[in-house]
Amino acid sequence: MLSVRTDTPYLPWRDPCEATRLLRYALHRQGFTHTYQSDGNGMSVLSVLTDLTVWCKSGLFVWSENGRETVHPADDPAGAARLISRHHRGPAAGDGPSGERTGPQAHASPPTDSVRD
Repeated sequence: MLSVRTDTPYLPWRDPCEATRLLRYALHRQGFTHTYQSDGNGMSVLSVLTDLTVWCKSGLFVWSENGRETVHPADDPAGAARLISRHHRGPAAGDGPSGERTGPQAHASPPTDSVRD
C-alpha cells in the first residue's frame, strides 16, 4: 500500500495523465473534439490532429510547430490550448478563398457510428 501525506496539496500538473486530461478538455472547448489520450511510464500523449501530438512529461507539454519543438508548462493547460488553437486554427469554416473548410475540424476524421472494442 502506498502512503499519501494528507498535508500535501494535490497538484494535477505533477501527474502527466491529469495534466493531459485538463489540456484535452481545454482543447475540446476550443473545438478540437477528436482527441485521443494515452498514458503510461510517467508520461502522457495526446493526439490532437493528424499532424499534432502533444507529450506531457517532467511538468511540460511538448509539441512540434513548423519543425520546432514548443514547450509550455503543464500547470497551464488552458494556456497551452490557446497556443495550440492559435497555431492550428485557420479562418472559420467558409472563410477561406474558395470556401474550403479550415480549422481543427478540417483535419479531424469525420464522426462515425462504429463502436470500438
